[in-house]
Amino acid sequence: MNVTILQGSARKKGNTARVLTWVEEELLNLGHKVDKIYLHPKNLKGCMGCGKCKEKTDTIGCVQKDDVPEVLEKMIDSQLVIFSSPLYFWGFSAQIKAVIDRTYSLYTNANLPDHASLIDGQRQALIATGAGPYDDNAEGMVNAFGRMQKYHKAINAGELFIGSCTTPDVLGDSVQKKAVEFARKIVA
Repeated sequence: MNVTILQGSARKKGNTARVLTWVEEELLNLGHKVDKIYLHPKNLKGCMGCGKCKEKTDTIGCVQKDDVPEVLEKMIDSQLVIFSSPLYFWGFSAQIKAVIDRTYSLYTNANLPDHASLIDGQRQALIATGAGPYDDNAEGMVNAFGRMQKYHKAINAGELFIGSCTTPDVLGDSVQKKAVEFARKIVA
């Protein structure tokens, strides 16, 4: 399986990256091809809402000239995409939110009989880390992620939230075990 990991943390070696390392290692051990994209240094502009992308049903069609179309092409070529982000103010980081918003260009005619998506049937998973607990904290992010699959016509392969994070060096064996089990689950 071709897997694309979107690392949406500003910190290249933070908590989210540490969890992703364990997931990536397990996916590689299972024989999958993994392409991890660190989003922070990329030129990622927000969606302009211009609607030009809706004029074409068989291609991305976004008129903006930045790094997002390249990321979207990699998503299209993948059977599984892992969206990852630290929890920032009950939601996604700015880096991954820009990409998520621009996935608007991947589908046309939403909620109509001829609704089409360039990633129809794709498996998508979410990995999030945060300093606090899940309750009254991460539900909004997870809910938004789940709703996104309807428009993508994608399959929600699962969500993993690791709370009470401080620094990556104290993420222990129990978190590593959760990450490895999650990697196995999302490709099963």
